Amino acid sequence: MNRIRALREDRDLNQEAVAKVIKTTQQQYSKIETGKADISGEKLKLLAIFYNVSADYILGLTDTPRKLK
Repeated sequence: MNRIRALREDRDLNQEAVAKVIKTTQQQYSKIETGKADISGEKLKLLAIFYNVSADYILGLTDTPRKLK
């Protein structure tokens, strides 16, 4: 999931900081980011809220990072 890595790096965050936001470990977040593990719906929702983008954007279904209302 290169998109979640890009979102994280654009905000100068490390994996540990984002892992805390989605209530997981840095190691598990790294696996999600590299595609070695799937992301749950709840964690996807937390990422979308944190980054203020749609889940569709994170998943690569759209290239428009629509802001959440």
